[in-house]
Order: sequence, then structure tokens, then C-alpha cells
Amino acid sequence: MAGMNSLFASLRAALRPADAGGSDSVAAPDRHAPPAAGPRRQPPSTVEELEQELLLEAVFQVYGYDFRGYQRDVVSRRLQAAMSQKSVDTISAMQALVLHDQQAWNALLRELSVEPALMFDDASEVSLLRMSLGVCLHGAALPRVWLADCAGAQQAWTLAILLEQEQLGARTEIYATVSSDALLAEAQAASLPMARLGELQANYVRSGGVGKLLDYFEVSGDGLHAVLVPQLRSRITWAQYNLVTDASFNEFQMIVGRRALPDFGPALRQRVLQLFDDSLAQSGLLVLDRPLEAGDPLASHYKPVFPHQPWYKRVA
Repeated sequence: MAGMNSLFASLRAALRPADAGGSDSVAAPDRHAPPAAGPRRQPPSTVEELEQELLLEAVFQVYGYDFRGYQRDVVSRRLQAAMSQKSVDTISAMQALVLHDQQAWNALLRELSVEPALMFDDASEVSLLRMSLGVCLHGAALPRVWLADCAGAQQAWTLAILLEQEQLGARTEIYATVSSDALLAEAQAASLPMARLGELQANYVRSGGVGKLLDYFEVSGDGLHAVLVPQLRSRITWAQYNLVTDASFNEFQMIVGRRALPDFGPALRQRVLQLFDDSLAQSGLLVLDRPLEAGDPLASHYKPVFPHQPWYKRVA
């Protein structure tokens, strides 16, 4: 009973609003500012929910990664996958492992991050990009595109190839940001497995590609892997960046955030939409996961580009 009381005391401290007094208030790490406060979350109703809240708080306090504003069903599903990998039965056991084992933490971070994409895996998105890139980028002297919480190297490679095909590759900079140093290293060292070339070529053709996808790659000496050709690879700037806590860092003519946004709860989603608004140039294109709601305070800044699609041009 004493242990459970201690858990509840820790949770109450972690969930206390920022302006609450008391000597047991929990301060956020100096290296990150917590996201803007939203409506207070309902207290956990089960031990498992309590364990999950404590795990997210521990991850924030120890590693500085803030998943507390993520949709709880998303967190629960991905946490269970990480637990299965490590053969642990309870979230508390997973928390102990994560706090004392770097490999376990890296595995959990991978699960909680955006799922990696395959090249040209979304024919609808690629089609809309083909129609949009020229319109929103040709007028800019040095166009910049931000892949926010990029879904791995293959998402960035897809965009680099599309830009090259639209005669925009030589002067457009792609900023591909990921949430951790581990994901950054993974993206920078990525290569294309030649064993999957047939699948990726089919994706390419299905999404309107002409010719051979391999024309944009250099094959390794052993024939097992390929990497994007240097002139395209040089246009991608990779960086570690936290959508939850970091501020706007540049102005962009296009921001693509549709793969990360579904993970965010309402308050965090609004925070990230404000970040995108702070970062998007006038007449820039914003690519979201779902339409802006009529009552959204930022909705008046945008008008839809395509019917029934959450692609928006900034107008104010």
C-alpha cells in the first residue's frame, strides 16, 4: 500500500498545473520548456493508466522527450509493442528497464516516433505534391520545404526526386527534422535495400513515376544497397528537432506535417499548428492530416487548395 501511495503522490505532482504551489512541485528540465498548458487531464482510472502516466513523466524528466501530450491510445499501442520486444509484462517493469538500459530506451523511442515510410508509399500524397510543388515554390528565390517529424530517409528521398522531376531540385532546400539523435543517425546512414527495389519501383510507377527509380541512386559495390545520388542528397538538411518543445527556426514555402500530427492530443496539436503558422511564408503551402476546424483560431489564415483534402495555402 505504501508503494501505491507513493506512485499516486508522484503522479499528482507530475500532473499539477504549472501555477500550483507547494514544495513538491515538479520542475521541467532547464533544457526544454514544456508545451503550453491545455485542459487538465482526467486522473488515471486504472493501475495501468497510472503506470503509463508515470512512465511518460519519467521519460520527460530523465531524457527530455515529452510524450505527455500524445494521444493515449497511440502511446498505449506503441508501448505494448515495445514491451513485447523486451519481453516485459508490466509498464512499471518497462519503466525500470528504460531508465537503466540505453538500448531499451532507444527501442521505446523508436516505437513512440513516427512510423518509417517507404518511398512513394502514398500515391495520393505524391500526386498532390506533383501538382503543388511548382505552384508554391517557383516564385521563391531560395525555396525551403520542411518535413516536420520526417518519417525516415525514404520520405525525404521521395520529395528530393519529385523536386528534381519538377526542375526544382537544384535550388530547393529540404529540411528533414526528426525527434531524436538516434533517429537522426539512422536517417543519415540509411540506404536502399536492393532486395526491395521491385516493391519500391511498383510504388513509384503507381504514383505516376516514369522510368526507373534506380536512376536516382548509386548501387554499392556488392550490389546489396543503394544510396541517393550526391546531387540530390546534398539538398537534404537533416536535424534533430522537437516539435513539442522547440521554437520556429526558419521560414518555409511548404511544411509537410501530416504523418506526425495524428499522434498528438488536442492541446499539443494546437501548439504544433501554431508553430507551423509561425514558420510558414505568405502564400506557402501547409499539408496536414485532417481539415482545420471552422472554430480553429488559425483557420482564417488559410484557404483549401484541393477539395476534401487538408492542404492549405496561407492567405493571412
